Formats: sequence, structure tokens, C-alpha cells
Amino acid sequence: MKKLAILGISAIAFTACNDNSAELARLQQQRSMDSIRFVMQEQQAEAARQRSIDSLNAIAAEEKAASAQREASAARSARRSSGANYSSTTYTGNAASAAPAAPQRKGWSGAAKGAAIGAGVGAVSGALIDDRKGRGAIIGGLAGAGIGAGTGAIVDDAKKKKGK
Repeated sequence: MKKLAILGISAIAFTACNDNSAELARLQQQRSMDSIRFVMQEQQAEAARQRSIDSLNAIAAEEKAASAQREASAARSARRSSGANYSSTTYTGNAASAAPAAPQRKGWSGAAKGAAIGAGVGAVSGALIDDRKGRGAIIGGLAGAGIGAGTGAIVDDAKKKKGK
């Protein structure tokens, strides 16, 4: 009986002390792969950010070159228009006074955008809700335009305060 008990205890001891080294190695390898993936994703994100910055810098450089070319062209045309009378004409080097730049177009105000979006959404909603589609679209469009204009005006005001 003693031998049977010792044999049972030793069998339990061997099975309880099984080797977890394979599982630990697999977990370590998984951690390494995860960290490599994370670093690669960070590098890809950084490369994408850098490409965006580079493209914006290239656009700015192109605009600067085009502006310089326009200024030089304006200066040449100003000198040509003065004719043979070079002695009385002095060039100041300021192309802006020779040929004024086209005024920059302004976009829609926030109130106008809000009114347009609100009118569209209100018209669609009104047509869907009301039994008489035309009446619902008109009422919804007017209500949406009013609410959208008010909301857009509030947003414009907030942007102006933020800018100051």
C-alpha cells in the first residue's frame, strides 16, 4: 500500500509540475510581434503626416513662385507701359501698386450655410412627415431655414470671439 501511495504521489507531482516553457515562449513571441506591429503603425502614421506636411509645403512654394512671377510680370508691363520715357518713370519695386491683385472671394457665412442646410433638411423632413407633401416641404423648409440661420449665426459669433 505504501508503494502504491508513493507511486500516486510521484505521478501527481510530475503532472503538476509540467513544463510551461512552451506557453511562455509563445506569449513572449506574441508580445514581440505586437510591439513590432505597433511601431510599424506609428511609423506609417508619421510618414503619412510627413507626406501631408511636404505636400502643403510644396503647394505653398508653388504659390510663392507664382506670386513672384506675377509680380515680375506686372513690373515688366508697368515698365513697358511707361514707353520710352524711362527718365521720368521710377520703379519702386512694389508690384502691388502696379497691378492690384484680384480680391479674394469670400465664402458663405455660417448663417447662410446653416439656412441652406436647414432648408434642405426641413423640406425633406416636412415632406416625409406631413400627409400633404408640398405643404409639409414648404413649412419644413421655412422652419429649417430659420433654425439653421440662427444656429449658423451663433457659430459665426463664436468664431469671431475666438479669433479676438
